[in-house]
Amino acid sequence: MCRSIKTLREPFASDVTDEDMKAAALQYVRKISGFRAPSARNTEAFDRAVEAVTVATRDLLADLQVKPSPQTDS
Repeated sequence: MCRSIKTLREPFASDVTDEDMKAAALQYVRKISGFRAPSARNTEAFDRAVEAVTVATRDLLADLQVKPSPQTDS
């Protein structure tokens, strides 16, 4: 789908910031809408969508239960 969106969950990423989540949301909304930057009349809808996807991303990452990776014996 959108190759520029990086994985934000552990163990692929640590210390994920709100900016990371918003950047991923922005890329998603751009891809879905087909707009790199919305027109003036679509800006409000575009911005609402970015915020909604950011919140959904934050909620998802907070709720995911990731199995710890097995430790290797040395």
